[in-house]
Parts: sequence; C-alpha cells; structure tokens
Amino acid sequence: MYKLTNIRILAFGSSDVIESGEVLFNEEGILEVGQTVEGGGGKATLIDGAGMTVLPGLIDSHVHLGMDASPDPFAKMKDESPADIAYRAVQQGTQFLAAGITAVRNLGTRYNADISYRNAVQAGTITGPRVFAAGRPIVMTGGHGHVMAIEADGVDAVTRAAREQLKAGADVLKVMATGGVLTKGTDPGAVQLSEEEMRCVCQEAEHAAKTTAAHTIGTEGIKNAVRAGVTTIEHAYLLDVEAVELMLERGTFLVPTLIAPRLILDQPGSVPDYMVSKVEKIIDDHSVSFQLALEAGVPIAAGTDAGTPFNFPGLLAEELMLMASNGMSNQEAIRSATLMAAKAVKADSLIGSIEKGKLADLLVVEGNPLEDLETLKTPKYVFANGRLFQGASEKPVQEARPL
Repeated sequence: MYKLTNIRILAFGSSDVIESGEVLFNEEGILEVGQTVEGGGGKATLIDGAGMTVLPGLIDSHVHLGMDASPDPFAKMKDESPADIAYRAVQQGTQFLAAGITAVRNLGTRYNADISYRNAVQAGTITGPRVFAAGRPIVMTGGHGHVMAIEADGVDAVTRAAREQLKAGADVLKVMATGGVLTKGTDPGAVQLSEEEMRCVCQEAEHAAKTTAAHTIGTEGIKNAVRAGVTTIEHAYLLDVEAVELMLERGTFLVPTLIAPRLILDQPGSVPDYMVSKVEKIIDDHSVSFQLALEAGVPIAAGTDAGTPFNFPGLLAEELMLMASNGMSNQEAIRSATLMAAKAVKADSLIGSIEKGKLADLLVVEGNPLEDLETLKTPKYVFANGRLFQGASEKPVQEARPL
C-alpha cells in the first residue's frame, strides 16, 4: 500500500485539481483521494509529494507494438517471425511504462502478437502497460498496411475477418478506410474499404461489445468511416466541415497523431522518398483539420502512432505539446491522454482519472504539467496496477508505517 501526501492531484474526476492532497492506493485500486485521507488499517509506504503532481497514468491511443520505428517498418516486418515481433513488443512495453504510459491502444500488429502480449501482461508473466489490442487490421487486398493485416474484399469476407479477430481476442477492430503514407503504391487520400464493408465490421464489434478504429487520411474515406459507425477516426489529415459535423452528431472520437508525419520529415535522406513526398503534400492540412475538430468540440484522444519511422515508444508528451501548440490548453491536452483516451476504449470506469475504486495507474512528476507539459517527459514515479514500476526514476520513499 502507498500513500502520496502533500501533492498536487490532477484527478479528472469529480474535482479536476486538488492543490495539496493525498492519495491512498494498493494493488486492488485507489482506496481514498482528497485533501486528507484516512487509511483502513495496515501499513503504507509514504511518499512526500512536495513540489510534485500526480495524475492518471498516460494512455497512448495509437501504437504499433512490435513495429520497429525504422525508416521503412513494413519492409522490415514482412521478413520477421512471430518471435521477432514478440520480443520487440516486450522491450517496447518497458519503454512505454518508463515514460509514464500505463496503457496503450494497439492498432495493428502482425501475427496478433499484441493480443498475446496483452494476455502475458494480464497473467503477470511480463511487466508492461495495459493493452487494448486490435491484432491484425482488416484491409482491402493490397490495402494500406497489408503486410500485417487480414486482406478481405466484400461484405462477406470482411465480416468473416472481423469475426476471426474477435475470436482471436481482439479488444478493438481496426480498418483501413484510405491509403496511407507507409505503404508504397497507395494514395493516402484514396478510398479503400467501402462504407458498407466498414459498417459490417462495426456491427460485429458492437455485437461483441468491442470498439472500432479507422485509419483515415482522405476526406471521403473519413466520412465513410464515420457513417459506418467507427468509434475513433485516426489521423484525419483532410477533415472538412461536413466530416466534423458527422463526428459531432455520432460522438466519434478523433486521434490525430500529429507527431507521426513530423518525425518523417525530420529525417531527410533516411525515410524513403515516396513517404516524404506523400507527407509534404498533406502535413499542413493535418494541423488545419485538428484545429477545425478542436474548435467544433469533437472528442479527442491522444495517440502517437508509435512504431512508424523514428516514432519510438514514449513520445506521448511530445504529442501533447504539439496539440497544445495547435490550440489545446495544457489541461485539455492531458485530459486527451487520460480520461478522454479511457472513454475512447470504454474503460473510463477503470482508468483515466484518480477516483476511489479505480485502478491505481498513476504518474508522478516534478512541477506542474498544467503550466509546463515538459514535466511529463521525466517521470519520478510510475505505478501500474498499484505497483511501483522500477524502471522509473525514483526519489527515496519513507519506510512503511501504520496509518
């Protein structure tokens, strides 16, 4: 059992900020939170949080466990074995946790390795973040990301693919509504899976109480995915007013991944020319689309697209800083990586805020991230399921003592 004292609490629950409060928690969850808390007996390890802030563990809503962030990840992945990808996923999970990211939504991994990884974390076999896993995406034949995906054409084949992924244990079904940057020979703006095909996937997910996500770049593909009923729209470089209105009407989330194209452009001569050329044509539109959605009040969850070129695990704080530079307040940006991200996977009853009864996924940083998001880049303590993750930088804690 741990007790954080004299600490700023970004709760994102019934009260957003407690300037000097206490949090009592164990491996079962958060026991009490408030200005002062009383224990129910037993001993707690005390941590004096003077000058520090505790917030819910961050949630990266778009990652690719097992993808290596090399200049051309799909070229590498097509020759890799399940073991290669699984070993890398374990390493990446440790990197996510060290960055204060206690949960990830994985939106595409070859061999369904992310589902196996999630199961190993849940069983306690390995230490890693909480995973909401999609396994293999569903794409049209030759579609974006086909190296790691199930290729399916027509409603019957797509329905079968959705059911196969649900049978394999997917938490979320991922579809490709348009072409993409990383897949050679595809136009990022071109429509791929049809609205009817994606609607079948959404219906199967709904029947199983699961969520859905759609990779989208072009405007028509975005609208197809929203009308089909997807839970989240990923990237969305080319939104227009009609698309935003559809998202508002249906409660569709946006996961913008602003950092991903910028990392590609930051490495001239390393990333294949066809990727750079695609990004250069649409990157300015990406910021405009994000601002359009933000101003309209579209619900936004933060994600990085980790695994794409030079997009290594743990860059979520940089994504939040980009979102803030494009019009979000610091508080909104942090909320997008905590409570809003939890809502996007329908897990907000368990994680995403600091409230009694929720799981103890917590991040402690020096300073005040409401004033400076840079503080999120250097965690002091990371707790996953109430357990102190040893890879985080630590300050000495007081000995356990009776409450």
